[in-house]
Amino acid sequence: MDSLFPSLWTGERKTALRFGDRELDYPRLAAVASALADRLRTESRVALWAEPELTTAVATVAALLAGVPVVPINPKIGERELEHILADSAPGLVLAAPGAAMPEALRSLPRVDIALDTDGPAAQPSEPDEAAPALIVYTSGTTGPPKGAVLPRRAITATLDGLAEAWRWTGDDVVVHGLPLFHVHGLVLGILGPLRRGGTAHHLGRFSPSAVTQALEGDGTILFGVPTMYHRLAETVDTDTALAAALSRARLLVSGSAALSLPDHERLTAATGQRVVERYGMTETLMNTSVRIDAEPKPGTVGIPLPGVELRLVDDNGGVITDSDGETIGEIQVRGPNLFTEYLNRPEATAAAFTDGWFRTGDMATRDGDGDLRIVGRQSTDLIKSGGFKIGAGEIENALLDHPDVTEAAVTGEADPDLGERVVAWIVPADPHRPPTTEALADHVAVKLAPHKRPRVVHFRESLPRNDMGKIMKRALK
Repeated sequence: MDSLFPSLWTGERKTALRFGDRELDYPRLAAVASALADRLRTESRVALWAEPELTTAVATVAALLAGVPVVPINPKIGERELEHILADSAPGLVLAAPGAAMPEALRSLPRVDIALDTDGPAAQPSEPDEAAPALIVYTSGTTGPPKGAVLPRRAITATLDGLAEAWRWTGDDVVVHGLPLFHVHGLVLGILGPLRRGGTAHHLGRFSPSAVTQALEGDGTILFGVPTMYHRLAETVDTDTALAAALSRARLLVSGSAALSLPDHERLTAATGQRVVERYGMTETLMNTSVRIDAEPKPGTVGIPLPGVELRLVDDNGGVITDSDGETIGEIQVRGPNLFTEYLNRPEATAAAFTDGWFRTGDMATRDGDGDLRIVGRQSTDLIKSGGFKIGAGEIENALLDHPDVTEAAVTGEADPDLGERVVAWIVPADPHRPPTTEALADHVAVKLAPHKRPRVVHFRESLPRNDMGKIMKRALK
């Protein structure tokens, strides 16, 4: 099998990783990662205290060189969840930056500090089998204790090579982002992606519009972010000419992990001339689809399947949907080399996640005549069955966000004796002292979409609950 990171072994003195004012070029990364890999080879599994630091990237590369699965740990994790993950994954040791403070549960494990000052030769190791586990990433645990998705090496290469084809991603690109490194978006796409291409990963440490401006004014060519980040950029770009110019110069702007609202799409395009490209994936599948860089702009869509990914939409009865009318909603099911192999220690959960070899994502979407997908939400929280209609929460949220008195919006369903379910809106008003009326919001949605999609109940909040990736946690909206 070809090397996961060919540029580690060419000897070219090009920046591989940049975190603030700390950098490693490829030969130096090869040296420090190889030294750490030698220390890890006898381990069956290791935990990684995944702070947004240079050491986290180095440790991940080292574990991959050693062929040892790594379990990234969220530094903000709660005590009960951490104890579950450690008991479930049973790592032999924990990797951490020198001096990093960790919770009591991790202190019982042998600790290896991640050194960046190691000298010595870097010998290219033999590449493990493509089916060998590379990462064990724990899901959010919305329906029970978090499950460890075992991601093989082939899933990483398939996803990164598929995105390279869709985005014309090369070694000349410098990927800028401020994403967490315990999740596949920041770690796999944002760190391993540039390294596989032979380019540069530039982590901002902490996201801010000014940090984005500075990075893109420098050598940055691609920006990765989540919708909350792009929303902050959209709110700033109209009055910040330096930010607008920097975004205009970027080769590619990519948003993921949740849907980017149409108003934010429009504001960013109007100010910069750029369109934000969206892609669709999840922990268990890495990336499934993406808008191609040369495709016709369709804000709100997540593009077509990546090379090697098979995708189908399935109705409530398990029938495959053949319509491409942009209206018929079905569950997304996928198969291909990008998929995880199992939930660690959970054979029943693994079996339940598949139907005839197809992974059941639980995400609902429509497909248009060009094959582009539009995600309407999660089957469990975003699909509302009201008055005989199937309604996706996402399009109602976009319509609500287009109202001038709305800053944030989420839509859920609740039981209704007449309709089955009614549409409920959760709103953060632009002016908390003068929120819009329920009637005004209902009329706004009815005109934008259709009368049966209007919210029947509206709740006003100071803020909406979000996780570390910026996704609204709808199960907390009660």
